[in-house]
Amino acid sequence: MESFIYKKSAGVTALSASFTDFSYKNHAHQEYAIGVTLRGIQQYKLNGSVQLSHQSGVMLFNPEQTHDGRAHDARGLDYIMLYIDPELLLEVSEKKEPVLFTTPIVYDHRLEQRVVNLAQAILREKDEAYCSELLLSLTDSLVPTSLTTEYKKDNAFIRKAKGMLHTNVEGVLSLNEVCKELGLSNYQFIRAFKAHTGISPYQYYLTCKVERAKQIIEKNRDIYTAVAECGFVDLTHLNKHFKSIYGITAFDYMSQIN
Repeated sequence: MESFIYKKSAGVTALSASFTDFSYKNHAHQEYAIGVTLRGIQQYKLNGSVQLSHQSGVMLFNPEQTHDGRAHDARGLDYIMLYIDPELLLEVSEKKEPVLFTTPIVYDHRLEQRVVNLAQAILREKDEAYCSELLLSLTDSLVPTSLTTEYKKDNAFIRKAKGMLHTNVEGVLSLNEVCKELGLSNYQFIRAFKAHTGISPYQYYLTCKVERAKQIIEKNRDIYTAVAECGFVDLTHLNKHFKSIYGITAFDYMSQIN
């Protein structure tokens, strides 16, 4: 039995998920993702390392961190997750520079409770003002650190490559054009991109297309515009890739988020 429920309020998307056999495909989000394992053990690879979040574990994902996800065993898994845009997190936390979580999983009862409170408020469609107050309370409980200069420098090449992929989501990925701009052969680029991000350029590109489609659905409530503007062959094509990242089809997501 699979269940994926999405709701959005105060700029934050909340997910309540329950499944046994489902597996998320390797992907990355543009948002921060903060979640709590409610039942079972969540297993996922993060930056090439296997992570296990047991009950009450608070999972912390930075934007663009590549990961997959599944239940660790046949008992299955229940969890909630919050997706927060980087600019919103900076605004609420009153930070001027991007921040980075340094620990993927923490066991902190106060933080756990604040994540759960905000997720439940959004999922139960409480007043947006109330959700905003809970978001502020949650942010005050987080202890992220600033990105270092070295981190930014090491990823300058990758940021340029990602920027090129993001700006061409309406069509088909042309490795030749990207590699020509970067001065690399196709195989040099694929190897370097995967080494830095943990995901292939093609899979990253598909993720960009799906996330862009998600944004269009949220803004316009028009799934067929999302199909056309993001270069998917048809709705079935979009639904297939959407489900591999979000657990449900784009059509079901549009029904829930309205």
